[in-house]
Amino acid sequence: MRLLKSTQVSDLHPNINHQFTRKATRAIVLKGENILLLYTKRYHDYSLPGGGIDDGEDNITGLIRELREETGAQNVTNVQAFGCYEEYRNWYKADFDVMHMLSYCYTCEIDQELLAPEFEAHELRNGMQALWMNIHEAINHNEYVIKNSEKKGLSIERETFLLKRIVAELI
Repeated sequence: MRLLKSTQVSDLHPNINHQFTRKATRAIVLKGENILLLYTKRYHDYSLPGGGIDDGEDNITGLIRELREETGAQNVTNVQAFGCYEEYRNWYKADFDVMHMLSYCYTCEIDQELLAPEFEAHELRNGMQALWMNIHEAINHNEYVIKNSEKKGLSIERETFLLKRIVAELI
């Protein structure tokens, strides 16, 4: 899969050898200029649905599971690789100093009807909800949050980059 971008936080811990890799998938589901996104009330931002790939799970199986859990999407078809976003972040637990995050992004199609999502406890606490949003409005909103919010989430830079890349290549 092609590399879309590789980035690291400006204050990356110097012990980069004491790292672990987390693999995740991100779903790109479009209807014209509308895109299926997750809104997170805690951070007031929009992101692509997706999340960590479980042990023993391949990327596509993880993508379908995460999409169903977070949005209620069903009958995921026409899955196509879009690209990978690589990040190096500081880790906050004693077992490692750095997290190497690989986000594998795929375009796909789903049935029109969304079932009820199955959010995890932390997702519920963060006020996550799935919704269809105009992609240009989502980008503008995230850019405003990046410039003006003290409580922005760690993923907003990645998500905004991906949304812009989607516009450039798919819309």
